[in-house]
Amino acid sequence: MNLEEKINADLKSAMLAKDEPAVRGLRAIKQAILLAKTSGGGSIHADEELKMLQKLVKQRKESVDIYIQQNREDLAAPEKEEIAVIEKYLPAQMSEDEVRLELKNLIGSLGDVSAKDMGKIMGLASKHFAGKADNKLVSQILREILK
Repeated sequence: MNLEEKINADLKSAMLAKDEPAVRGLRAIKQAILLAKTSGGGSIHADEELKMLQKLVKQRKESVDIYIQQNREDLAAPEKEEIAVIEKYLPAQMSEDEVRLELKNLIGSLGDVSAKDMGKIMGLASKHFAGKADNKLVSQILREILK
């Protein structure tokens, strides 16, 4: 069962259960899938689905940050609910300690590196951690390690 079929089935179940947060989150995913299919020639691959889901989560996290800065918890709450729904379809994310350990191993395999090599290392790290960790977290940890 591909992602689209799974989303459609889960959306139907959420509608029957009258689970409004789940319905909102699943409709957002369905909309993104349809948009990707129409612009991408009719089908999308699993890695594209993963990137799309990560993008949806990232957009909502940015919205939550803005709403919290503006003291609008009433607007942040639905975004947080949607994040929880969308994250169910993403693979489990690595913890900060796991990311730190893997980054140290990656840097160790490269040999002598400095802060100047941040871009090169980040390019390798983003491929290495694709779908497993947030690039923002990876970048933050990498900066700490290279200092």
